Amino acid sequence: MSHHNRSDQELRNVTIFLGADHAGFSLKEKLKIFLEERGWKFEDFGAYELDDEDDYNDFVEPVAKAVSETPGARGIVIGASGQGEAMLSNRFANVRAAVYYGGTLEIVRKSREHNDSNILALGARFVSVEDALSAVEVWLATPCLDDEKYERRIQKMG
Repeated sequence: MSHHNRSDQELRNVTIFLGADHAGFSLKEKLKIFLEERGWKFEDFGAYELDDEDDYNDFVEPVAKAVSETPGARGIVIGASGQGEAMLSNRFANVRAAVYYGGTLEIVRKSREHNDSNILALGARFVSVEDALSAVEVWLATPCLDDEKYERRIQKMG
């Protein structure tokens, strides 16, 4: 896998695609500031305003499509639980979405090290803003391990 052991600067050149429904809207807006302050490039696929009647599909699908079609890209999708967002994302080729809704950050770390996750789905109603931002920081900083068994397993995912 060509993306192993990238320098911090090379990682900063990766575009992060963002998408969230009404449940994740507030967290997404805070995440944009967090990413901006750290020099990450991102593209926001919405929602662009708080609408309690919107559907996560309309914001997650463009993120998953962009990650699917952009080698090395990453996506962060945010909804109430993160579960539906991950399920939808994982229907796209080359997408490996992992869910985080609190608890140990080791979950996020392993999703990168072992599975090369390229979309992080956050459950905004189950995780504090601080924990969500910590998870994003760990997720962005953690490389996939350069290990034949992990590469083999990722290839078998298709």
